[in-house]
Amino acid sequence: MSWMKKSALVASITSVAIIGAACGNNEEGGAADGEGLSGKVVMDGSSTVFPIMEAVAEEYSAEQPEVEVTVGVSGTGGGFKRFVTGETDFSNASREIKEEEAAEAEKNGVEYTQLAVALDGLSLVVNPENDWAQDITIEELNKMWTDPNVKTWKDVRADWPEEEISFFSPGKDSGTYDFFNEAVLDDTDIREDTQLSEDDNVLVTGVAGTKGAIGFFGYAYYIENKDTLRALNVEGIEPTTETINDLSYPLSREIYTYVNNASLKDKPQVADYTRFLNENAAALSEEVGYVGMEQARYDENAKVIDEIAGE
Repeated sequence: MSWMKKSALVASITSVAIIGAACGNNEEGGAADGEGLSGKVVMDGSSTVFPIMEAVAEEYSAEQPEVEVTVGVSGTGGGFKRFVTGETDFSNASREIKEEEAAEAEKNGVEYTQLAVALDGLSLVVNPENDWAQDITIEELNKMWTDPNVKTWKDVRADWPEEEISFFSPGKDSGTYDFFNEAVLDDTDIREDTQLSEDDNVLVTGVAGTKGAIGFFGYAYYIENKDTLRALNVEGIEPTTETINDLSYPLSREIYTYVNNASLKDKPQVADYTRFLNENAAALSEEVGYVGMEQARYDENAKVIDEIAGE
């Protein structure tokens, strides 16, 4: 079973598990040299970043079985709500922290470090029966997703058919939604008839089951479901590992985890897990359908981690 398919099965379970784990978030664990560590590592946040973190957590558990790692999936915004109060050690995010979230963290005395973990390409997907749209522009996407007068594909481009469009989008707590809102919608409200869900699997099902549908989510979810979906080229560029890595695909982006500095300094298991994450993020990201960054980026992360946690 692939990491992504396992993610779909356990996402709701881990979301519940993290609530109980958060109560023990202040537990310290074991030796600073990584030998015989115990305790808890608590993270929550982006559904986009979730498959990477689930893969890392499983690999880490094989090395440190006494450390309990829980990975919640309440969306980027939902994760930050917990993180800025000091409730979690990590907050996974498919966008950068917002000013108001950073201000809340400062108010609560939560200092943090942003670590980029991989690259992603937000993918626009359609039903395989859609044989007319191969490429789409940012301008056309903006029109589709903001203009309530656009009802059919023909309303977008004259040579497309008069097929009704159904819209599927991540929910407004999602960093993927925020990225799309900024990069495509120019911070304009998304159309009211859009079907929103924090669960990317719901979006996959919606688009796969509706001939005129269009939706968007992270590249990994498209790759996992490419037998039932088709991705559109954006501005003539296909979303691929290569175009995301060189950032030529217009909707390429970095994805992140944020670590609580106090956890990194004071909890040996968190420091050990952070280093393990950074050392394995590239390989495990690619295993679940994302794109690893250049090694120099991970080397930069390692220096920052060592500065905060200590050598």
